[in-house]
Amino acid sequence: MMIDLAAKKLFLFDLDGVFYRGKEKPIKIGGTRVIGRIRERRKRLFILTNNSTDTVATIRSNLANFDIPVTGEEILTSGALTAEYVAKTYGRTTYYLIGEQGLDEELRKAGLRRSLGVHAEVVVVGLDRHLTYSKLDRAARVVGNGADIVASHSARVYMYKYGPAIAVGPIVKALEYATGRRATVIGKPSPLMFQIALRKANCDKRDAVMIGDQLETDIVGARKAGIDSILVLTGVDRGDGGRIKPSSSVRNIDDLADYI
Repeated sequence: MMIDLAAKKLFLFDLDGVFYRGKEKPIKIGGTRVIGRIRERRKRLFILTNNSTDTVATIRSNLANFDIPVTGEEILTSGALTAEYVAKTYGRTTYYLIGEQGLDEELRKAGLRRSLGVHAEVVVVGLDRHLTYSKLDRAARVVGNGADIVASHSARVYMYKYGPAIAVGPIVKALEYATGRRATVIGKPSPLMFQIALRKANCDKRDAVMIGDQLETDIVGARKAGIDSILVLTGVDRGDGGRIKPSSSVRNIDDLADYI
């Protein structure tokens, strides 16, 4: 049974597995109709994505190419929020990166300096599809020299073009196990990203809803933040989550337009 979406003021959307699948050549799933209905009803929306490989500008461009009009201010990525967190917590510091170009760009944009050696104040961990033993081993040595670990998120998988693929969580776990240190996690299922969206929209959690394709990140994260959730059955999970239950589920993201 669908929850009362007409009463909701803020709609929070995951990205991969909801609007499109894949990174280099994304394939559209849906989104034009539901975003159009939200605009018609003069409600607020944010994209809340654990994506750390793409910049906000790249994601906005991908969505525009699919006729899904979203502004840069409406896109909250784990990469950009991680950069913001590190800059606010450590100042204009140095970082060692396990991650790709998009995350590096966000960190540099925040005024941070990258270290290629074994000394840095923070080890930042994002999705790294070119991860090597050498890079992971050096990150462990940087932590051994006193660095903290900040992870863009801790999800096990993300929705790739051909199905679920290994995400950041396994990389973080390897580094934590090797060093005995715990990472600070920014993205879903941490409630931080949800709280930032609520604050930016000046919205009460009871008036918001999260729509995503992963039970362990989108649905659990929404529950931690006290927000209703809807599972979209086009991504990682197909509804059999055991004790993890969304408020409602829907076959395709655009089906929600009929309820708003």
